[in-house]
Amino acid sequence: MEMQEMGSKLTSKDIYDPENLSLNDAVIQFNGGCTGEIVSSHGLIFTNHHCGYSAIQSHSTFEHNYIKDGFWAKSYKEELPNPGMYVTFVRKIQEVTDKVLKGVQDNMDENLKKSIIQKNINYLIKTLPKKKWQEIQIKSFYDGNKFYAFTVENYKDIRLVGAPPSSIGKFGADTDNWMWPRHSGDFSIFRIYADKNNHPAEYSPDNVPYHADKYFRISIKGIKAGDFFLIYGFPGRTQEYLPSFAVEQKVNIINPARIELREKVLNVMDQFMKNNDTIKLEYTAKYARIANYWKKWIGESQGINKTKAVERKKAFEKEFIKKVQEQNLDPSYRIIFNEFQNLYNQIKNPELARNYFVETFYLNNDFLKRSLMIYQLEKLYETEGKDEFKKNREKFLSRIQSTFSNYNPQVDQEIFKTLLKLYLEKMPAKYLDEESKNKNVEELAKQFYASSILNNKKALTKLINKNPKKFIKSIENDNGYAFLKKFIQTYYNKISPDYYSLRDKINKLQKKYMSGIIKTSSRMPLPDANSTLRISYGIIKGYEPRDAVYYFPISHLRGVLEKYIPGDYEFDVPAKLIQLYEKKDFKPYSTSGEMPVNFLGSAHTTGGNSGSPAINKEGDLIGINFDRVWEGTMSDLYYDKKISRNIMVDIRYILFIIDKFANNQRLINELDIVH
Repeated sequence: MEMQEMGSKLTSKDIYDPENLSLNDAVIQFNGGCTGEIVSSHGLIFTNHHCGYSAIQSHSTFEHNYIKDGFWAKSYKEELPNPGMYVTFVRKIQEVTDKVLKGVQDNMDENLKKSIIQKNINYLIKTLPKKKWQEIQIKSFYDGNKFYAFTVENYKDIRLVGAPPSSIGKFGADTDNWMWPRHSGDFSIFRIYADKNNHPAEYSPDNVPYHADKYFRISIKGIKAGDFFLIYGFPGRTQEYLPSFAVEQKVNIINPARIELREKVLNVMDQFMKNNDTIKLEYTAKYARIANYWKKWIGESQGINKTKAVERKKAFEKEFIKKVQEQNLDPSYRIIFNEFQNLYNQIKNPELARNYFVETFYLNNDFLKRSLMIYQLEKLYETEGKDEFKKNREKFLSRIQSTFSNYNPQVDQEIFKTLLKLYLEKMPAKYLDEESKNKNVEELAKQFYASSILNNKKALTKLINKNPKKFIKSIENDNGYAFLKKFIQTYYNKISPDYYSLRDKINKLQKKYMSGIIKTSSRMPLPDANSTLRISYGIIKGYEPRDAVYYFPISHLRGVLEKYIPGDYEFDVPAKLIQLYEKKDFKPYSTSGEMPVNFLGSAHTTGGNSGSPAINKEGDLIGINFDRVWEGTMSDLYYDKKISRNIMVDIRYILFIIDKFANNQRLINELDIVH
């Protein structure tokens, strides 16, 4: 009803119909973390440039720099395979709550509950009806109060078809990330290949383009403020039902720690990238990955404070207790917030310690990543024996070798020093010994990078391939690994147990709280995102971020030229795009003398919605979602319709780039365009 009042002509069966083709059959989860859409009967995919960035980079060389110059396949034969890439279709969704919770009692031990639930899930995965090329996935909703089964198909032969140069696809880069106005042509093009039966298959030169029975038509009729639109996608994670104590802790303790750490790492990278083109090419994807959430956390914290989200959550909690009393619900609901407060006070230091470890050893430095993986391999041998070691050796070796890709020891050493200094200064005292605190990080870094096997790909590979006993004996004598091992042991033996013990208690209480929210709500609340297929909708709309400032909802190509800085890695503009702008050669995609580039909407999106199709009231594609505004990034925790906006690339700009900039009429002719 609400969608129809906003202008939608779509029916519920247009959006999702488990028995017949519907628009959801043209939506894919792209490579596990983004969304994409099928736009032709030949399996052509549109998604974001940043979603395809790693694939584009992997095919780039100095002779053929597709990041810098773009890539446009002129035939099927020129489309480039991407080992390991896959896309996922959702063919059917069904609730299985009763079957998953069969045999579970409220008064059971939590570990027993988990065991029964997992056993039930495993049984359903094996027994629910599916075709032989399909899989069953079962996902928890409402913090474990409900469960749904998804019948999916994973296609594993995905080939790169087209991508604009980064000066278009990543225009504005990190400066403009999460910001408005935006002027980014954030799109890339891939194609699904299948076997001769149109079923999923590993890469083979004998595979053929996937035949899609359902794909999106593309509308170039144009958009305006107030128009209805709908977003399909696979949003990753939201936590909108967290209690006020959790949000307060995240904003005041956890986010500041993560922001400081990543900011220092980014400063190191930036200094090297500015002065060396080779390092710039090697580290551009790493920089973008680290900067993405660094900036997001800053905006999230500011948005929480601006919207007074903590105070509003406290008001909601007060109203919740009132409803519990009025409805005479379980009396234990009345003390639930006292329990939350106690648990969040206890988890503060373990969670802070865990974040320092994950950011330092797992995410932001290749040398430290290797030490962690070597430790995991060593523990595998100790706990499971030599057969398991040998069985998993290749997997670990592949992961370790990947850390030497786009790797510069000098840059990595500076990042190592930056991270380790912060780690020793800021780690909660319980999890750090006095001897480590007083170490000279400069000397350690110099020594480790000069002599440790963790900095030598060839020697490390040779060592891992040795007899397991020889591997263990040799690695224990390595100076770098021996020093770092005690931090890793502290994580596994102290930090992680403390954290997960408390997290289990919090999760149990959160499940109970969520059940209470359901009971006290007049209608079923919207479930938090969990990387499953969802829709969101809204209208094309600007916003007022602060007093006397209003942002209009549509940006144009002239804004690209207004931001243009020749030679700048974020704001350079290809000469041909400048020529096209000066000629005003925009037809048939625009007849107004302006070329729309990006637009804003009021849909609720998050990470995972990158690449999501934005469709109009008839169900035709009008844009591709790629970001949110900075002031509204707190919507993962608290959605405020006044300032939460998603950002989309106008489909007309995408077609304009493919047609006029790339001269790739092959792709234009493949599309079903609504004029």
